[in-house]
Amino acid sequence: MLLWVVQTVLLSARISGGTTPQRQMVECFSNFGVESGSCSSLLGRVSQDDCCLNPRYGFQDDHGKCRSCRPASWSEWSEWSHCTVSCQEGVRQRRRFCYGLGDCEDTEALGNLQTQSCEDQACCPQSGGWTEWGKWGACSVTCRKGSRSRRRMCANPRPICGGNCEGEDTMTEECDTGTCPVHGAWAEWSPWMHCSRSCLTYSMALPTRHRTRNCTNPEPSEKPPGMPCPGQSLDVQDCDNLPNCPVDGGWTLWSKFSECSVTCGVGQRVRLRQCTSPPPQYGGQDCSGDSVERELCNTRKHCPVDGLWSAWTPWGKCVRQNRNITCKTYAGRQMRERSCRFTAWEGKSCPENPGISESRVCYDINKCEMHGKWNEWSEWSLCKPSCGPGAQKTRTRECQVDVSMYTMLVGAKQDQAYFSGKPLELCPKLDEKVRTQPCLHVPKCIET
Repeated sequence: MLLWVVQTVLLSARISGGTTPQRQMVECFSNFGVESGSCSSLLGRVSQDDCCLNPRYGFQDDHGKCRSCRPASWSEWSEWSHCTVSCQEGVRQRRRFCYGLGDCEDTEALGNLQTQSCEDQACCPQSGGWTEWGKWGACSVTCRKGSRSRRRMCANPRPICGGNCEGEDTMTEECDTGTCPVHGAWAEWSPWMHCSRSCLTYSMALPTRHRTRNCTNPEPSEKPPGMPCPGQSLDVQDCDNLPNCPVDGGWTLWSKFSECSVTCGVGQRVRLRQCTSPPPQYGGQDCSGDSVERELCNTRKHCPVDGLWSAWTPWGKCVRQNRNITCKTYAGRQMRERSCRFTAWEGKSCPENPGISESRVCYDINKCEMHGKWNEWSEWSLCKPSCGPGAQKTRTRECQVDVSMYTMLVGAKQDQAYFSGKPLELCPKLDEKVRTQPCLHVPKCIET
């Protein structure tokens, strides 16, 4: 909220003619992509304050980085990347980005990068070996030159895990069984030559074009003699579809500029002209230049800023009618809260679902002695640190306390009950509760 108050003071000072600090000039865009973090639809160069009259806009400073005008908030997590190796164990990563003015809350300390182990294939491919070549097959022709082939198998030994053998499994060579007569055959027609004229003239005969072909695919042999090609080597055609002479297009006068495209913040207004004075005809050239001209317009009015919920506070103490119920088997309630921040300039308040506060049914078991048994090993955690050398993953066994004496669906509405606090867990002695392994093939850290 402080940022928007400061902007309000600066804007008011400009309107009233007061003294303001030197304003930073930026490239202003009417669209900020919250998934890609990129700016599009350039409006023009204005001050950062004027651009951010609209919180949906984005701007690009002299360093070239695109930034959002909205209050700072996290993007969604990206899809997980491909595993860093194609076989055996590697890691995959996903990221999120803080877009907007100010810093993003990170109450759960999730950071902006997560890394976890992955394994697309348990083993890596191993190459096989070739058997000996088989016998040559028969020649492909009964006269003149042909080909014959032989094969070998990738089975000495066979490859494993998707491996293969280097090289080809088939060998081909030329074979010659004697001389045959060769009969002539036409090569492809050449491309059509240009018409004898470029435009139709009705007082004269139609222009013509021609093409040729050669008896060379193949040529007929002399010994033994082959048959010549049948038909003609020249083809002539009338040019009866030539265009009229071209007419180049010309521009009309510019129209008046339109109204500003927005009612708050920075927008554009446009004017148009048409290529109809005259229009291009019969292949004539289009008008050179643009048919649309745009210029920046500034309403000097701030756009509404919709509210954003803060993170929930931690759950409060579990009590029953303001009385302590630690280690009791009857239920109480606990509360948590959040606040609606950033609403300004007649923007929408945060949606009331579930609202500013929330309560739930609970049992207070903080520091209560409770017997239990060890559960199975958990899944491997994310790799820490998320990049660079020394990353490790862990998994644990937790003491699962016996809560059978508690009713988990409470009251007429059968509300789900939750446990508040951490008990004193009484489980049998266990030698190993935590296992740690290094994460393999973790990418280097990249400055963002």
